[in-house]
Amino acid sequence: MKKHTLTIHGHMTSISLEDEFWDALKQAASEENISVQRLVAQIDEGRTTGLSSAIRVYLFKRLAERA
Repeated sequence: MKKHTLTIHGHMTSISLEDEFWDALKQAASEENISVQRLVAQIDEGRTTGLSSAIRVYLFKRLAERA
């Protein structure tokens, strides 16, 4: 598990995710031609749980839609 600090909506936020989720998040951002920071900000806007959980759910749904 790795912790990264990002600036989201003007404030610093630390996010802990397993390496596989960081890789998937970077891939998703690359495919959408946006930064990881911007993608996390988009996920943050619609979340109802903790940010790390919301990122995992977002990535799971994204993968499920492709299957």
